Amino acid sequence: MSTNTTEALSRALRRYPDRILSLKVVIAMSVVLVPCVLSGEAFVGVSLSLGVLAGALSETDDHPRGRIKALLLTIASFFVSSASVELLRPFPWLFAAGLSVSTFGFIILGGLGERYRGITFGAILVAQYALLGAESSPSPLWQPILLPLGALFYGLISLGLLVHKPWRLLEEQLARGFDALSAYLAEKALLFPSQEQEQARIRHRLAMLNVEVVTSLEKCKEVLNSYGDALGEDRQLLPFLERFMLLQSLHERAASSHERYEVLSRNTDNLQVLEGFGEMLHQLSHACRLVADNLLTGAMYRHPVALDWLVSALEQGVEQLYGDEKKALQLLLHNLSRSHLSLKYHQAPVGSRIAPRLLRDSRSLIERLKTQLTSSNARFRYALRLTACFLAGYGLMQWLDLPMGGWMMLTSLFVCQPSYSETRRRLFQRVGGTIAGVVAGMICAPLLPTLAGQTLLMLAAAFMFFLKLRHGYSQAVVYITLFVLCAFNLISGTGMEVMPERLGFTLAGAFLALLAVRFLWPDWQYRRLPGLLSNAFLGNMNYFRAILDAYVHPAEDDLDYRVARRNAHKADNDLAMSWRGMRLEPRSRRQLMEHAYNLTYLNHALLSYLSALAAHRDSGPLLVPDWEDLAGSIERVLRQTASMLTDDGASVETPHLEDVLLFLGDQIGRYPDGQVQQQLRLFFNVADVSNKLLREARSLTEFNRTK
Repeated sequence: MSTNTTEALSRALRRYPDRILSLKVVIAMSVVLVPCVLSGEAFVGVSLSLGVLAGALSETDDHPRGRIKALLLTIASFFVSSASVELLRPFPWLFAAGLSVSTFGFIILGGLGERYRGITFGAILVAQYALLGAESSPSPLWQPILLPLGALFYGLISLGLLVHKPWRLLEEQLARGFDALSAYLAEKALLFPSQEQEQARIRHRLAMLNVEVVTSLEKCKEVLNSYGDALGEDRQLLPFLERFMLLQSLHERAASSHERYEVLSRNTDNLQVLEGFGEMLHQLSHACRLVADNLLTGAMYRHPVALDWLVSALEQGVEQLYGDEKKALQLLLHNLSRSHLSLKYHQAPVGSRIAPRLLRDSRSLIERLKTQLTSSNARFRYALRLTACFLAGYGLMQWLDLPMGGWMMLTSLFVCQPSYSETRRRLFQRVGGTIAGVVAGMICAPLLPTLAGQTLLMLAAAFMFFLKLRHGYSQAVVYITLFVLCAFNLISGTGMEVMPERLGFTLAGAFLALLAVRFLWPDWQYRRLPGLLSNAFLGNMNYFRAILDAYVHPAEDDLDYRVARRNAHKADNDLAMSWRGMRLEPRSRRQLMEHAYNLTYLNHALLSYLSALAAHRDSGPLLVPDWEDLAGSIERVLRQTASMLTDDGASVETPHLEDVLLFLGDQIGRYPDGQVQQQLRLFFNVADVSNKLLREARSLTEFNRTK
C-alpha cells in the first residue's frame, strides 16, 4: 500500500472520532474475546467484553493525568458494584435495599461533574450486567474480577493512545464545536433570500442547532479546564485557548441578527445581493469545517478563496442599494467580513498574549452535593424515579420468578431520562431498535452458525454500536441487540431462544420507565416555563449590560463578558429545549404551547439582536444619544418582566418602551448615515423585541390567573 494511500486512510479515520472510539473498543474486545472463545471459555470472554463495553461508556474526557485518576475510580466502582450484586443476590430484601441506596447514590454523585457522571452510570450498568450473568457464572467471584478487568484493559489501551497523542481530546472537542457551528451557518444561509412562510421552520431549526453549538462550547470549556488543572500555565495550551476564543467569537457573530431578512427578501432588487450573503454564509460554513479538519487530521488549512471575492462583490452590490435596506445589509456585511478575516488569519502566531481565563466551578464537592439533595432538583427526582423503576422491576422478577427479569431493569436504565419528553423519545427508540435487532438476528444467526461467525458478528455489532451511539441511538440499539444475541449464543447457544423473552422484558422495562416519569414527581414543562422565562430575560439583561460595559471599557481579559454571554445562551437553550419537550407531553399538559412558542421565538430574537450589538463593539465607542437612559429603560423592562412571571412579582406594574421606540425612531431619522445610525438601529431592534416580550409575558400572566 502506497504512502499516500496510507496517509489518506489515516486521515479518514482521524476525521471521525467515533470511528477511533469504535476501533479501540473492537481491538480491546478482540484481544479478550477471541482467545477465550477458542479455548472454550466463552463466559470469561463475554464477561471481559461487557467490562470493555462498560469501560468505554464510562470514559472521561481528561488530560492523561486526570484519565489515570478516573480509570482507578472506574475500576474501584465497577468492583464494588459487581461484588455487591454477587454478595446480596441470595438475600432479596438486602439486595433490594442495596439496589435502592446504590442507584440513588450513584445518580446523585453523577451530578457532581462530567467525570463522575460517566463513571457512576458505568457502575450502575455493570451491576445490571452482573445480575444478568449471575446464573451463568461458574463462581460468585468471577464477575467482580472479570468485569472490572475488561474495563481496565480497555482503559489502558485508551490511556496509551492518549499519552501518545495527549492533545487529541482537545482537538476532538474543538473540532466538534466548529462542525456544529458549520451546520448552524449552513442553515442560516437559507434565510438569504427567504419567504415569510419559511421563517418558522428555519428559525426553529436554528434554535435547535444553537443548542448543539452552546453544548459543544461547554464541553470544550470543561476539557480545557481539565488540561489547565493538569498543566498549569503551559504555553502549549494557549493555541487551543485561542481556538476556543475564536469559536466563541464566530458563534456570537453567527447568532446575530441585524434585520428581519424576510422583509428584505420582498424587494426583488435585493435578491441578487441576498443570494450573495447566502453564498458567503455557505463559504464560512465550509471554512469552519476546514478548521475542524485541520484540528483532527493536521491537514493544512486553506481559507476558501471565494470569500475574498464575495466580500468585494457584496461591497459593490450593497453600495448600489439605498435607504434602510442598504444600512441593514452594511451592518451584516461588516459582521460577516470580520468572521471571514478571523478565520483567514486564525493561524497567525500567538506571540506573547496573555492566556484568557475560563469560567470554573469554584464550589467544593460538598457544596455541589448539597445542591443535588433537594426535592426541587431535577437530578434528585430522576434518581428517585430510576430507583423506583429498579425496585418495581426487581419486585416483579422475584414475585413472578423471572430468571431473565433483569432485562427490565437494564431497559429502564437506558429509557428513563430526567424529562418526560426524553423518556418517551428513548422508549420508542429502544423498543423499535430492539425489535429491529431481533429481526436482524433471526436473519444473521443462521448465516453465521459457527463460533467464529458469532464472534465476528459480535465484534462487528460492537463497532457499529459505538459508531452510531452519539448520532443515531435507534440504530445503536439494533446493534447492541445483535451484540447480546451473539453473547448468549457464545455462552449457551440460546441467543435466539431468549430473544422473544428479552423483547417482552424490554417492553415491560420501558413501560415502567414511562410510568415513573409520568406519575412520580413529573416535571411538566408548563410548570417550569415561568422560571425559565425569568432566567432567560435576566440573562439577556445581564448580557446587554456586559455588552455596553465592553463598549465603554474594553478589556483584554473579558471573562465577565464571556460569562454573561454564556449564561444568556444557556438560558435561551433551556427555554428552547423546554418548548421542544412540551410538544411530546400529554395533550392535557400542553397548556401553554402557543405562549411558549411565541416567547421562545422572541427571546431567541432578542438574543440575536444583542449578539449583533456585541459583534460591533470593536468598531468604535458607543455614540447613541442618551444611551445610558435608554439602556436603563430596557433593562428595567426586562427585569420587571422577569419578576412579573414569578409569584412574588405578579403584581408589579411593568413599564413599557413605546416612548423609547419613538425616541430611537426619531434619532434614526436625524442620523441618516454612519456609525451612530447603525448603533441606533441595533438599539431600536433590542428595545422593540423587549417590548414585544413584555406584551407576550403579560398575556401569559393573565392566562395563568384565569386558570
